[in-house]
Amino acid sequence: MKGLYMLLFSALAFTTQAQNKFNLLIGTYTNTCQSNGIYVYEFDAASGEFKFKNSSEGVISPSYLSVSADNKFIYAVNENGDQSAVSAFGYNAKSGKVTFLNTNKALGADPCHLINDDKNVIVANYSGGNIVVFKKQVNGSVTTVQQVIQHEGKGVNPARQEKAHVHMVVFSPDKKFVLSNDLGLDKVFIYKYNPNSKNEILTLKGTVDVKPGSGPRHLTFSKDGKFVYLVQELDATLTTFSYDKSGNLKKLAETSILAKDFKGGTGAAAIKISPDGKFLYVTDRVDANNITVYKILKDGKIELVEQQSTLGKGPRDFAIDPTGNYLLVGHQYTNNIVIFKRDKTTGKLTDTGKRIELCSPVGLVFTKI
Repeated sequence: MKGLYMLLFSALAFTTQAQNKFNLLIGTYTNTCQSNGIYVYEFDAASGEFKFKNSSEGVISPSYLSVSADNKFIYAVNENGDQSAVSAFGYNAKSGKVTFLNTNKALGADPCHLINDDKNVIVANYSGGNIVVFKKQVNGSVTTVQQVIQHEGKGVNPARQEKAHVHMVVFSPDKKFVLSNDLGLDKVFIYKYNPNSKNEILTLKGTVDVKPGSGPRHLTFSKDGKFVYLVQELDATLTTFSYDKSGNLKKLAETSILAKDFKGGTGAAAIKISPDGKFLYVTDRVDANNITVYKILKDGKIELVEQQSTLGKGPRDFAIDPTGNYLLVGHQYTNNIVIFKRDKTTGKLTDTGKRIELCSPVGLVFTKI
């Protein structure tokens, strides 16, 4: 009987251990230092330990990644000026092997964000100022571009808003809409999503204006889908919207992620919510190089918890592991990922001292193994 208990206990311990293991996928820039492109590390969310598993070979600047729902494919932008493209890869989560499938032109310069579902891959082209849609083939590869939506106009900041700059595309929780932030136009575009259409996959529903010169960059939905939090890159504004299932955004509140006495350059970057939906995290770059933590209240309002250094330069992206134990910040210019322990009760972050050293990490995604 004792042996049976021991067997059950060890099986349970093994299962718990397995549940804490994830893959961390890292997209990088390859034009500033030696990089293979996409890197796969195993990450232990119980201890914060990590180990290198695999990488792609010879991929040009796969700065942002999107993984298929079945965990079998990776889609990456290849951020390379007018030569930019979008690539598809096979992905073996167990071994971490990344296998090139195909690539097609992005039809817009400097793609910086993308999403996918079982039918389509949708991409934001920053310098091109447009959104492009690829269809998926049965084997996971991408077709040539099936739809191009060009944004037109300019904003009030002549240096940064001389034309449209599409910075993000994101599905609404029910996948009926795709929201897109345009840094150049100070607008959030809301598109109706028609996944089965051949070349009218996205049709414009409407737009919402934000503060002139603020430069909307990234947004995230609250856990219940009723609120949207948008960070603006150029002036560090953080805007809260209500969201309804008809795809309507309504501005509720606005704050700044800058400390009261802060003097210097700002470049707000990534915004994400903890897995339990209780805390909001936002990074800021240039001279700030910090991360701000907010508690999300029941009515969608936010309350400042703390702000602290990310301990590197250029915190372009970060990821919270699926258990919520750790938050990892990728630094584009100091070439490392800083691993913070996360207090699930308070939302506060503590430096573990652990670092993943690699060239110009700019996109971080956790997947199952």
